[in-house]
Amino acid sequence: MKISDLARNAAVNAVAALIDGGSGAGTLAIRTGVAPTNTTDADSGTLLATLTMSDPAFGAAASGTATAAAITSDTNIDATGTAAHFRLKNSDAVTIIQGTVGTSGSDINFDSVSFIAGGTAAITSLTLTQPAS
Repeated sequence: MKISDLARNAAVNAVAALIDGGSGAGTLAIRTGVAPTNTTDADSGTLLATLTMSDPAFGAAASGTATAAAITSDTNIDATGTAAHFRLKNSDAVTIIQGTVGTSGSDINFDSVSFIAGGTAAITSLTLTQPAS
């Protein structure tokens, strides 16, 4: 199956609008352990870091991809642990997206997944993409 760029952009923009839902900026939480089975399930693992999205979080999609606006770093990591998954929530704390964290081949990749309490967690770029096929 293939979908048009128009449909791809609409899909990505709809997800971005959900992230922007609520009364302010969304957050991206980095956590230890396996992600919950469903986005509607309670958080799992230890919270390591919380980064704040801009409001709006993403620019308009083009060719099925939207790029995040600036993401505010967490300059005081909450706990020491190994990052394994993330949850991207709107400002009402509703999980919109969750995925894996690693050093390569994951949904979000960091230079190191060893987070140290009191340190800094930063994301320099993030995109939402709807493939064409």
